Amino acid sequence: MHNNYFFLRQLSAALAARLQGAVISECFSQSKDELIVRFEIGRESFYLRANLLPELSCLSFPSAFQRARRNSVDLFPSIVGRKVVGTTQFRNERSFSLDLSEEHTLLFKMHGNRTNIAVVEGGRVADIFRKKLSQDFQLVPDELHRDIDWSEAAFLAARENLKATYFTFGKVIWRYLQERGFFEKTAQDQWREFSALIDTLNNPVFYITLLDGKPVLSLVKFGEVLETHSNPVDAAQAFYHAFVHDYAFSKEKKSLLTQLYARLEAGRNYCQKNELHLKALTEDDPYRQWADLIMANLHNIPAGAETVTLENFYADQRPEKIRLRKDLSPQKNAEVFYRKARNRQIEVERVQSSIRNKEEEMARWQRKIQEVEAATDLKALRALQAELRPMLAPRENESLPFFEFFHQGFRILVGKHAQGNDILTFKYGYKEDLWLHAKDVTGSHVLIKHQAGKSYPKDVIAYAASLAAYNSKRKTESLCPVIVTPRKFVRKRKGDPAGAVVVEREEVVMAEPLLPQSN
Repeated sequence: MHNNYFFLRQLSAALAARLQGAVISECFSQSKDELIVRFEIGRESFYLRANLLPELSCLSFPSAFQRARRNSVDLFPSIVGRKVVGTTQFRNERSFSLDLSEEHTLLFKMHGNRTNIAVVEGGRVADIFRKKLSQDFQLVPDELHRDIDWSEAAFLAARENLKATYFTFGKVIWRYLQERGFFEKTAQDQWREFSALIDTLNNPVFYITLLDGKPVLSLVKFGEVLETHSNPVDAAQAFYHAFVHDYAFSKEKKSLLTQLYARLEAGRNYCQKNELHLKALTEDDPYRQWADLIMANLHNIPAGAETVTLENFYADQRPEKIRLRKDLSPQKNAEVFYRKARNRQIEVERVQSSIRNKEEEMARWQRKIQEVEAATDLKALRALQAELRPMLAPRENESLPFFEFFHQGFRILVGKHAQGNDILTFKYGYKEDLWLHAKDVTGSHVLIKHQAGKSYPKDVIAYAASLAAYNSKRKTESLCPVIVTPRKFVRKRKGDPAGAVVVEREEVVMAEPLLPQSN
């Protein structure tokens, strides 16, 4: 009810008494949703703050206000220096004005999210605060008054349409009446309660109360009463404080906890997914067994065989059928399986490390959740928000379309997917960079970033080539041919699919498709 007619009528009357003869010394704004008017009353200053936020349009009256040196603009210069000679409360309307000397008026139209403040000169709107509400230039103050017949006869005639007839009540009053069973009562009982309500609204006590968890300024005792005031100026300031500080605290705390719980849940999902992956890796790892069986039976396996059945001494001599590459000797086939086993073990260790890191991160989120839940005021909460902001911001390596490695001081980038390959090569790649890709198969683009005055060491090229091989369709082969060329010899034709490129000049190196450890 902070913008309700019955409250504004009390507020405008209190301002008339308080500001009679006061001079406007400043009128300025520090944000697009806030206007500050400073009055001088003798040697004292009085501040009126108009908040025009979408979620809260209200007037408040801080005891002091420190104007910023920057990002502050003077407004309504025509009223600065003018005296307050009175106020006008428009009948049954959520608007009032401060009447100033020389036929100037500061008009407050308190219409929720269409609230605006206008300067009126000679009965015409000369300027408005919220310029986007351009129709407010057409306001005619004398036409804002609205009449309501408050008689018993009018009430009884309007019983079927009370909300439209007594439009000044607002949502809080109608909810108050509904919860008191007003609409189920007889006509005479309704009129008696209605009359008593009007008396209360004409001679109110001002309550700061909670309705549905949100602070409300009410002229009836309703909801969970937090504060009681007898002065409307004090009540307006108390409501503003309750809404901005207490409600904002609750809202911001809930938002921050939602983010933290989302990170915690994402961590649980990540661990669950990787634990299933780890289980699959550890429960089904035949490569080392196959390699051992082949090495134990080298002389029993004919050259060029495509399959061989051997007794598995790891499984009670159960026959084990093993597929072989006929172009490789039995020993080379065993080497292929040993290499695949090493790759799988590397993957196992990587997944285990990822799970451990994520569990540590989840423990940190849990501690931060406890700290946020323990916060009891807005200052402490915002300190936690500032601390958590970098942690909750999207991580750069999660948003970039490539992985990053370092080897012997060189930065190596590996594309995550087809679209990421294009971005990596043509947005992040420069002509001096070295570009690598597994030959004749799909796979990741790899860049070794150029360092001025330095050549590319063979070890760095071999490292990057192993990354290119591992991140390709040849990752399970013993050796993989990898294209190596300066980035300037790689181009993309119009219409080519994502990741597809043309290499104009190339060298080929052979690399083991292992995921090497950086040093």
